[in-house]
Amino acid sequence: MASRNTYESPLAGRYASREMLEIFSPLRRFQTWRRLWIELAKAQRSLGLPIPAEAIEQMERFAAEVNFDIAEAREREVRHDVMAHVHAFGVQCPAARAVIHLGATSCYVTDNADMVLYREALNLTAKRIAQALARLGAFARTHRDVATLAFTHFQPAQCTTVGKRACLWAQDLLLDLAEVRRVAAELPLLGVKGTTGTQASFLALFEGDHAKVKELERLVAQAMGFSRSLPVSGQTYTRKLDWTIVAALAGAAISMSKFAVDIRLLQHRREVEEPFEKEQIGSSAMAYKRNPMRCERVTSLARFVLSLADSPAQTAANQWLERTLDDSANRRLSIPEAFLATEACLLLVIDVAGGLVVNRRVIDRSLRDELPFMATEDILMAAVKRGGDRQELHERIRVHSMEAIRRVKEEGTPNDLLDRLAADTAFASVRSELPSLANPQQFVGRSPQQVDEFLSEHLDPVLRDHTSALDTAPRIQV
Repeated sequence: MASRNTYESPLAGRYASREMLEIFSPLRRFQTWRRLWIELAKAQRSLGLPIPAEAIEQMERFAAEVNFDIAEAREREVRHDVMAHVHAFGVQCPAARAVIHLGATSCYVTDNADMVLYREALNLTAKRIAQALARLGAFARTHRDVATLAFTHFQPAQCTTVGKRACLWAQDLLLDLAEVRRVAAELPLLGVKGTTGTQASFLALFEGDHAKVKELERLVAQAMGFSRSLPVSGQTYTRKLDWTIVAALAGAAISMSKFAVDIRLLQHRREVEEPFEKEQIGSSAMAYKRNPMRCERVTSLARFVLSLADSPAQTAANQWLERTLDDSANRRLSIPEAFLATEACLLLVIDVAGGLVVNRRVIDRSLRDELPFMATEDILMAAVKRGGDRQELHERIRVHSMEAIRRVKEEGTPNDLLDRLAADTAFASVRSELPSLANPQQFVGRSPQQVDEFLSEHLDPVLRDHTSALDTAPRIQV
């Protein structure tokens, strides 16, 4: 009952996956702090500091067993989370009590742990994007040559194919995947920097030996799986890195919102629809409704991610000199929430892309309504080639087109432009060709070939790097 009478973030309770929630859990965070303390002590011992072997052994034994009760009681006394967990770890590891956190400042564990956790979250985000791309790619391949109306200004333009439109969505996400992977690969560790980033405390521990201080930082970074640490810092890593991370997430949110809005528009036209469960209810009052609620949720959550992108920017812009604490509370909220909301969007996109319904007959009817107008230029050219007067033919097409569209708008009749042209003696020379000249496939250009080329040359090679991520698809609560 406790969870029902206190506030719970909907991201945790409804939308995000267990995997992402575990990354940002208190347990994972404090276990990562302990890993950092262990690696610091091991590196210090290897470089000659008197760290007892028993201290390392005890720390490793209790690395995963965080005694939260001791830490929380201590924090109530000292009002300092890092020192509370140093104390709690020391209670479990009496041989290490005197050397835990030796020479370090709080940001040694908080900032370095954040880099570890953010990299894990970025890699999970990349996995989700790859899963979405795999489904969009499969959809594009299936519908590569299904002609459909294309729109500019949401007005009928020329033709494209359903598969080609899906490639537009996939291409945006492919750019996002590259950026998320780049940010994850290039994230540095803060390293072993000390209270103002000068490494003075570690230099004192090693009695002025600069080489040992540099080696200490290298050993810790290597042990935590990082190829480098920041070359310079204040007490914290530069908060520009937080902005870089959330900006990559916001980029994915932009792409997913565009996809979701397009599906909502197409569902309004009844051409393409998101999945709808057999027992799903679209409206409490209007029983016939099939609302695009999943794509609406994507739009809503993506908007939230975009709003969060401003927080890391403001935080980075307002840091004072080597360190100020006005970043802490904001970062605890904005960065994990950005990851959780981005993943929530991705889970929905994966679900929607895997179950999109294409209503071919509706699409064909829309094409029949608009194709006669699109075909007029080809009809004009064909008639001119057979000896017709270009200017006279153009005028006849204009008159017939205006009357056809008037009847469509005012009388609700089908578009009869082709019938009108067929009955006009000026077009007698091409009368038998009119059906083929108005074939939708005549107007899709290279759309099917563009689908094939995009998939084989751009999407498939990237997805091969994520084969293991594509084996199973996550289930979502819709």
